[in-house]
Formats: sequence, structure tokens, C-alpha cells
Amino acid sequence: MKTAKKEEIRKEYKREDLGRGIRGKYFEDYKKGTNLVLLSPDVAAAFPDDASVNEALRSLMKIARQTACLTKRSTGRGEARTADLKRK
Repeated sequence: MKTAKKEEIRKEYKREDLGRGIRGKYFEDYKKGTNLVLLSPDVAAAFPDDASVNEALRSLMKIARQTACLTKRSTGRGEARTADLKRK
């Protein structure tokens, strides 16, 4: 990344007002793979901390896995076939 020359900074900005930059300030968080998500205010009000959000999402994932096979629609053939076998 190129450094800005003094004449490239807009006149309304003063370099001393911007403060001193810190190289690599967020590098450790970036390396960890930190994933930030912005919650809507109504959702954030329901969860006091990150642990409760994680617990709720894990519960939802568990329910989704358990009900995934239940969402397939039946063709109805199984019932008819069972009735045919009983008649014979």
C-alpha cells in the first residue's frame, strides 16, 4: 500500500488530527478467523451474550438435522401397497 503524500490529503483533514496508526492492530483477530455479525436490535435484546446466541443456533441446527428427513413428501404408494398385501 502506498503512503499518502501530504498534498494528497484533502485540505479539510490534518494529519495530526488523524492520530498515530498502529500496524497490525487487528491481525491476531483476523488470524483467528473472527466472524462478526450485526444483530438487529430486537434479536440482540433476546440474547444477553455470545454464548446464548451460540447455544440457540446449535439447538436450531440440531432440530434442522433431526427434521431434515421428515420433510420429504410421501408418494402415497406405501399405503396402497400395504393394503394390497393385506388383501392377498
